[in-house]
Amino acid sequence: MEQKKLGLIGKNISYSFSKNYFENKFKKLFLTNHTYDIFDLNDIGDVDQVFNDAHLYGLNVTIPFKEKIIPYLDELSDEAEKIGAVNTVLIKDNIKKGFNTDAFGFEKTLLLHKKDHHRSSLILGNGGAAKAIQYILEKHGIPYQTVTRKGDLNFENLSEEIVRENPLIIQCTPVGTFPNVKDCLEFPFAGLTSGHLIIDLIYNPEYTTFIKKSAENGAKTVNGFYMLEQQAEKAWEIWNVQKK
Repeated sequence: MEQKKLGLIGKNISYSFSKNYFENKFKKLFLTNHTYDIFDLNDIGDVDQVFNDAHLYGLNVTIPFKEKIIPYLDELSDEAEKIGAVNTVLIKDNIKKGFNTDAFGFEKTLLLHKKDHHRSSLILGNGGAAKAIQYILEKHGIPYQTVTRKGDLNFENLSEEIVRENPLIIQCTPVGTFPNVKDCLEFPFAGLTSGHLIIDLIYNPEYTTFIKKSAENGAKTVNGFYMLEQQAEKAWEIWNVQKK
């Protein structure tokens, strides 16, 4: 039986959810010839070595390589091209094609929790994950402002008033991820209300300091776990439906 390899590339990713998730899936489906490896890369240039494995047929991509992986691929899906970030790679007939399933996972999460009054939003961060969020907000006609460290709107000049005016807030930075669970963005939490929906894309820990402080100020909070599951299922579908 031919060996089939999947894996995850990123940096400092020993905490990753993906390995356990997919190894459990292999067990449930009795796929004894499947493996899932963690490729912790210092530099995106090292991905060429990963691609050299003839048994590899798919990868997940995480921080900080969702944008940097693109020049190493042969093709992009329409969505990945529009978003400008890739979190899933399919290798078929020696063609490496990039997809973005973060968008799918976030859209599922958003539609599950969004209310009619969530008509304007703030995106905290501007990395690869934030690009997928922008794409989905645009798709659903929800205007957004992006808060970054060095942008016109940044974590130093973000006011309570701006927070109050934007009832949907999506936290896309890695700040507060395990093991640095006490870290938290500078943020005017006092601007939050019971009408706010906070989606923090982090899933480890389950409740970040950012989520805890948001909840203390009355906001409804959602972590990144459901999004993560949904994007993983979409990746599995891409690897196994498009592979055929």
